[in-house]
Amino acid sequence: MQLIEEILQIYEHYAFATEVLVASVRHPMHVHKAAMMGAHVATCPLSVLIQLSKHPLTDLGLAKFLSDWEKVPK
Repeated sequence: MQLIEEILQIYEHYAFATEVLVASVRHPMHVHKAAMMGAHVATCPLSVLIQLSKHPLTDLGLAKFLSDWEKVPK
């Protein structure tokens, strides 16, 4: 990730007309860090994409919403 940050800084300083691709991402945090740094594209396996959509608080929020929804008079 350090290399990606350095590449982005160099391209920004010299106004190169290019996009930075972060390849072979193996962890959701790397996707997050790359996006926060300003990378344009990331390649990653399906397992990482699935992990990006999962979060314990999302699961808890969805369960609470569905529970509340069931209590609504029909």
